[in-house]
This record gives sequence, C-alpha cells and structure tokens, in this order.
Amino acid sequence: MSKTETRHHHWLAGILFGMLAAGAVANEHSVAVDKPLEPDSRHENIGELIAQFVQKSHYLHISVNDDLSSRVLDRYIDSLDSNRMYLLASDIADFDQYRYRLDDIVKSRPLDPVYEMFKVYRTRARERLNFALLQLETEPDFTNDEHFQFDRSDEPWIETTAELDEIWRKRVKNDVLRLVLAEQTWEEAQELLTKRYTRYLKRMDQVKSDDVFETFMNAFAHTLDPHSSYLSPRNSEEYRIQMSLSYFGIGASLQTDEDYVQIISIIPGGPAAIDGKLKPNDRITGVAQGDDGEMIDVVGWRLDDVVDLIRGPANTVVRLQIIPAGALPGSSEKVVALTRDQVKLEEQAAQSDIIDVPREGREWRIGIIEVPSFYRDYRALSNGDKNYTSTTKDVKRLIAELETQGIDGLVLDLRGNGGGHLTEATALSGLFIDNGPVVQLRNANGRISRLDDPDPVARVAYNGPLAVLVDRFSASASEIFAAAIQDYARGVIVGQQTFGKGTVQNLYSLDQYLPPEGDKGYGQLTMTIGKYYRVTGESTQHRGVDPDIRLPSPIDVHEIGESVRDSALPWDTIQTTRFRAGPPLESTIQSLMASHSERSKDDPNFRYLMDGIQEFEEARTRTDVSLNIDERLEERELEAARALKRENDRRIALNLEPLSSLEDLDEDTRPDVLLDQTAAIVTDMAALRETGTSPTQAAQVRP
Repeated sequence: MSKTETRHHHWLAGILFGMLAAGAVANEHSVAVDKPLEPDSRHENIGELIAQFVQKSHYLHISVNDDLSSRVLDRYIDSLDSNRMYLLASDIADFDQYRYRLDDIVKSRPLDPVYEMFKVYRTRARERLNFALLQLETEPDFTNDEHFQFDRSDEPWIETTAELDEIWRKRVKNDVLRLVLAEQTWEEAQELLTKRYTRYLKRMDQVKSDDVFETFMNAFAHTLDPHSSYLSPRNSEEYRIQMSLSYFGIGASLQTDEDYVQIISIIPGGPAAIDGKLKPNDRITGVAQGDDGEMIDVVGWRLDDVVDLIRGPANTVVRLQIIPAGALPGSSEKVVALTRDQVKLEEQAAQSDIIDVPREGREWRIGIIEVPSFYRDYRALSNGDKNYTSTTKDVKRLIAELETQGIDGLVLDLRGNGGGHLTEATALSGLFIDNGPVVQLRNANGRISRLDDPDPVARVAYNGPLAVLVDRFSASASEIFAAAIQDYARGVIVGQQTFGKGTVQNLYSLDQYLPPEGDKGYGQLTMTIGKYYRVTGESTQHRGVDPDIRLPSPIDVHEIGESVRDSALPWDTIQTTRFRAGPPLESTIQSLMASHSERSKDDPNFRYLMDGIQEFEEARTRTDVSLNIDERLEERELEAARALKRENDRRIALNLEPLSSLEDLDEDTRPDVLLDQTAAIVTDMAALRETGTSPTQAAQVRP
C-alpha cells in the first residue's frame, strides 16, 4: 500500500465523523473501558455476510481466498502502524501465521486472531508511550547535530526495542522542539506533552471491540478497492446524520493521519468553503471555543473526540490551530476562526464572474462560472417544486445573465469539485452538446447501459468558446462532464489530470439482512458495483481526464488521486457508442498551447506560481528534520525570506509596492494564476474564432 493510500484509509470511520465537523466538548479524562477486546457473534455474522456480498455483488466478483487473505493481512497491519513506529519485526513475523487464514476467518471462523494482533499492537503502543513519558523527565539538548526521520512508511520493520527507543527519543525531542519553536518554555512543553502522551494511553484503553472489528473490516474492504468500506453501527448513524444535513459545523471532511486530525476536503456550501482559509491536508493541532477560549491541544486524540470539540450550536465561533499542508514538522502554526453553520444547498450553488482580458487595445470579456459540486434538491423536486435548486438550472441561468453582459468566451471552473449527482453531470453536459450519449455504465454482471442528454429537444445554452478548468481534486461527476466536453470536441480542458474516480458504489444497510440481536445494529457496507466509461469507450477510472492544455499545480499527482492507490480498479475500455462530435480541435489546441507558452514566459504571476511549486516540491521530498534548534530557526527564517522575496519579485514586476513582511500581505489579494491563465486561453480561442482561423466550436443548434 502506498503511504498516501494509508493516510486516506487509516481509521476510515474518521472521514465520516469529520464530515459532521461541529459540537459538545469531549471528555478528555474518560474512564478506561473494562470490557475485554474480543469478537462477539454479531461480528462473525457481519463478516460472513460481507464475504457473500463481495463474491456475488462486487464489480470484480472477487474470490475470498488465500490470495485475498494475504493482501488483507498486509493492509490490516498497515492500518495499525503505517509509519512503523510501534511494532517489531518479530511481531510481524508472528502475524504471518494468519496470512492464509483471514479468508476463512471472515467467512465462517472465530475472529480471535484479528483481536490478538490488535492486542499486540496495543501493548507495543503502551510501551512506546510510557517510554515517551520517561523522556520528558529530562530537558533535551537542542545543540546536538542529529535528525529525526518523521516518515518511516517505506522503512524496514525495527528489529529491537533498543532501536525503537532511539527512534522515540528523537520523536519526543522533536515534539518538544516544535513547541519551543512556537515560543513555549520547556516547562510548558513538558506539561503539554505529558498530557498528550497520557491521553494516547487512555485512548488505547478506550478502544472497543466494534472499533477493532471496523478497522479490520475496512482493511478487508479496501483490499477490494479504495471506495468499498464498512461502517460500524455508531458510525453508520453519524453518516445518516451527515447525509440529512441536520448538523451544524465547519463543513470539512476529516481523518486521522498518524497523530494528527487532517483536513481531507472542504464541503461546498459550508463555513470553511466560504471562509477559504482552511485547505485540504491541513493538520489540526488545537481547537478553541469562541473568540477567546482556551486552545486545547488535540494531537493524538481520537477523531470522534476532536469532532465533538468542533461540533457546536449554530452561529458560534470555533478556532482551529493548524499546521498548513506541506509544512515540515516544526513549521509555524496558524489559527483559523470559523462560525459554525449548517451546510446549505444554496451556498453550494454555482457562481459567476467576468474577467476582463486586455489584448492589443481591446478588452475581452470572459465569463467565469464556478461549479463547486453537482447538486440537486431532491426534496424540493419530490414535493413538486418546479423551482428546485440544481447545478444545471443555475448554470443555465448564469450563462444567460453573462451573455446579456456581452461575454466573448466562457470558463467553467471545476477545480476541487468532487462530484455529486450523476443526473446533474449528464444534464449539464446537455447545455453544451447536441442530443446524444454522455456516459456509459457497466455493472458487475457486465451489462452496459448508456445515459444520454436528458433534455434532447432543448437548444444548447451556450455555443461560444469554452474551456473547462480542472485539477487533481476534480472527480467523479466532474470527470464525466469534462470527458463529454472533450470527446464531443465542444471545448478545451485546461489544468491538471483529474482524480480518476470512475467507479459506482451501492450502500447496503446490514440490519436489513441479519436478524436483530438485542438493541445492537450491524452497520453498513459500501461496495463498488460498477464503472463509468466515456462515449469513446475509455474508462475515467484510474486515469481520469487528461487536459488538452496542462497547467502547473502544487497538487502532486503522485500523492493524490486514484492512481496512487494500489487497490484501485484498473483503466480499461469497452466498445465506443455512437455519437456525433464537433470538428476536431487538435490544430486549435496546438495554437493555444503555443500562445500560452509564449505569454507565460513574461507573466510575473505565472513565474510566482512556478517558483512556489518548486519550493513546495523541495519540501515534499524531505523525510527527516533537524533536531538542532539553531538549524531549525535558520531553516524557518530562510523559508520566510524566500517566500517574501518571491512575493516581492512579483509585486515589483507588476509595479506594486513591495512588502516589508509577509504579515502585511492580504491573502485576498493573491492572484488566481490558473484562472487568469485559463481566461487568457479562452481569449485566444475567441480571437481565433473571430478571425475565422479556427475550426468552429459551436455545437449543433436546432431551431
């Protein structure tokens, strides 16, 4: 398993807890649970049922056999200790006795080995944390020249306890140094870390049998593919609450990544999306209530306890202390204040703007429509409300408004759009193409169905120059739409290779299939049952959609996306379905790429973006950090100086006043370089079309 995939799936339930993101203060001092960790009959019944579902209904009809068992064992171990900081090589060797038994265990045997492996992990974790507490009895010496390797995911398993002691000595030293660099005294750091490590120990005591079972069943499910998963009864209820939108929070998906709670995605329409300061992969280190409440350190907390801190009444403030995405251990933390609110459908709505592009004495007006998700208010639709909210209806209205303002071209911005309703993807495609197929679907039985433009008699809403801007976080329905625009040669796709999520899932409530056992439920299974294919027959799975014109991005395609997950279903093809594309755009795209390349050479904002990406990539390659305080301070000062110089080089080139400090920078004034570049590309398209030197992009328009 890749280390990125491990981060995506470590304690999967956390993702869904995090989506609630809002409420009551957690009890940090909960009493340890005395119930022994052992399976009960419910777990064995669930395992047997899921094994049946997998063999009968999963897209690949995977056999639950020795081969699968071997892969499940590796993934289960990885879910327990992905950074190889707790278990010894001898433990791993001992676990190997179960390598070819887990398939039988899931199907019909007692689950005791699963719990035995977890108990070994818990014992090792307790040993490490007690060792860490001992290290806090003496103040570390930060003048020594040594380094801490914070990423051990690709390293061999440790052979001896003495080696683990040395690794953990450096880990504790790094934890202390990070706090000292944040201007805490040794005594303050000592007190905070003592509480933190003690909390880790208590968390080990609070693990329940359902938690262990859920962890194992997710290792089993993720071995099938990245999007199949199991949720315990408790997490199933949290999922139900989230899907009903009956909660107040910040609107972010969270998961645990080692000791941190990490932002996975920002939910459109939520407070975090509206505020704009919280980003994917930011790590939360503290949570505070109100404008002046005490910041509570949450490193090492259970995810659901962190969520409980963030959850709260509507219109109240929660402050998050974060380490920004990509920052090295020890980097400065930031505080983001958000007002809790309900995730509102209307706030997810597409929005429009106009960018004026000066070109040879003329102002070209390029319309921008940002589509944060593919939404549809099914409740209003089912109630007969003809004015129900939907992506397609909103975009159609915004296009009409923009055309009354005299736009020369249009950009649909799908960056960060993780998908949504398939019906909206097909309907939105119909606004730009003539009637015809949009996407194909193959189910687990091999049956292929086709989804067409749902309103084939309607005129296209827009037939001018069109670009679709995407990035690595554009997924699922976004990829279906972008692929249709590309396959019909209706517009150009600009940006970055998309995520590559081209599979279909079904949710099974297991309570419907198993007899009740007291008041305890069985949870739910999400399982992959199909794949999407373009009208050309190519899958969007794994490869996503390649842009016609590639723009640089700080999002690393080797760390993010379907292709980095070793259990992802492969790319493949089916037969092309009949469709009528527009005139080929190859020559137009070549001309656009040449113009973009020439223009970007002299664009200060583009150079600013490229320099920032280079710095980010250099930091991303690091797997260790210095434990010398002078070296760390020097690194921090150098990083700040480089960032200031990069900003001032941009400002000077644009005849703007340079800054004396980055603290003087208004984040809202930072340029959206990728959007500006895309608007310039659409301006090129409009100019080519106006002079008649480009193949027309107009779709067939019926009277």
